[in-house]
Amino acid sequence: MAETMTDTDEMIPFGYELDEDHLMLRDSIREFARNAVAPGAMERDIKGEFPAELVKQLGEMGYMGICVPEEYGGAGLDALASAIVVEELSYADASLGVINSVQNSLVVDPIIKFATEDQRREWLPKMASGQWLNCFSLSEAGSGSDAAAMACRAELQGNEWVINGTKLWVTNGAEADIILLFVRTEDTERRNSSCFLVEKNTPGLTVGKHEDKLGIRGSSTVELIFDNCRIPATNLIGERGRGLNIALTAIDGGRLGIGAQAIGIAQAALDRSVDYAIERKQFGKALSEFQAIQWKIADMATRIAASRALLYKGCWLKSQAKHSLHIPAMAKVFAAETATFCANHAIQIFGGMGYCRESEVERYLRDAKITEIYEGTSEMQRLTIANTLIKDPDRVADV
Repeated sequence: MAETMTDTDEMIPFGYELDEDHLMLRDSIREFARNAVAPGAMERDIKGEFPAELVKQLGEMGYMGICVPEEYGGAGLDALASAIVVEELSYADASLGVINSVQNSLVVDPIIKFATEDQRREWLPKMASGQWLNCFSLSEAGSGSDAAAMACRAELQGNEWVINGTKLWVTNGAEADIILLFVRTEDTERRNSSCFLVEKNTPGLTVGKHEDKLGIRGSSTVELIFDNCRIPATNLIGERGRGLNIALTAIDGGRLGIGAQAIGIAQAALDRSVDYAIERKQFGKALSEFQAIQWKIADMATRIAASRALLYKGCWLKSQAKHSLHIPAMAKVFAAETATFCANHAIQIFGGMGYCRESEVERYLRDAKITEIYEGTSEMQRLTIANTLIKDPDRVADV
């Protein structure tokens, strides 16, 4: 992997070149995505259909547990490998990309970091094999960007936790076998929440409203309702009252996953635009011969390259256990806005055809928009970046 020096004389690979293992992984998942995933993406989008068979195949191929250590049955690969998988899947179908991202970055990763050894040995093999699909449940009606304002509660009664309340915006929630759930457990401080694993079919747990979304329509987004839902006390992850710390750590990794999803969408928009510009004739010339179109293509390609460099740096930092708030936030906000930018330009290049479903590029714009919202809005990412640098000006050199 190509490397560049920082002022700390520390070698940081930006990922201008992937090593042989990552290239082999990319080629493998790319072949699957473009041959098996892409052909049905438009139909799944129109129907709002969850790609159950594709998820099963990804599990069998090891991609649903790509970062799970080998001792627990996973592939034992790094954050960059996970990002490559999400990007390639999202190039073909952004819905499948986010399904995979949630599985690995939002659920598997915090279990590896915060669960006990017994919990890891019980749960991770099922996740790594794809036997269990995961979901992450933090948001509520009054608790979005302000994650600490949650109202859903759990009370310890004997050797069980009893959960009551409602959660919203749960990706994979309708199909998930296991939920990584964050609820209030203390009254002493506003931030005192805890993290639990809740299995599907637990009495007292029901799936409520299914959201009818603008984009990523092949990925379910649902309401979860807990009515005296009882789970074993042993399903607590990490320390009681420290759930928000786990959630925020998971979201830091999740930002890299959504950054990868956004880059996949952007790259698809660019590739389709180049192909169309070469083929389409106007005034006796190919669109690609007009400077206005050339500049759009140049701007799209430049932003994608910059987004990918930021993403790869964030993945490297995570793999080296170097905690960073601002780099993943930069990667996420820039990649997300690049996806929307590229999708908009693609529609403009396609003209009226771009506004019709037949072209598929209109789906890129619908899918891209959510990347500016979930896993932290673009506004929240900018606050994170600015606050990190203001509190520690020396970090400016790390950019």
